[in-house]
Amino acid sequence: MKLTPELIEELEVLTLFNLNTTQEGIKVHSTAASGAIAATRRLHDKGLVTQADGGYLTGLGHDAAEHAQTLMTILTTEPNAAGPEPR
Repeated sequence: MKLTPELIEELEVLTLFNLNTTQEGIKVHSTAASGAIAATRRLHDKGLVTQADGGYLTGLGHDAAEHAQTLMTILTTEPNAAGPEPR
């Protein structure tokens, strides 16, 4: 599987959500970058967010956002800070 620009845009939107509460969503305004608007619509079409312009995460969306945010943390952590080097 290749990381397309569209998938990267969707991942970027998923990293905007606050996972510490289910009471906080996001709103992607019509003045946002066209890529963010389209990515949010795709996430809605996939059943990950409740509204085409953002809204709240669905259960599946919360899982996806959690994985996306964890991956970003892993990939942006300084070398050796996460543990031993791979073999």
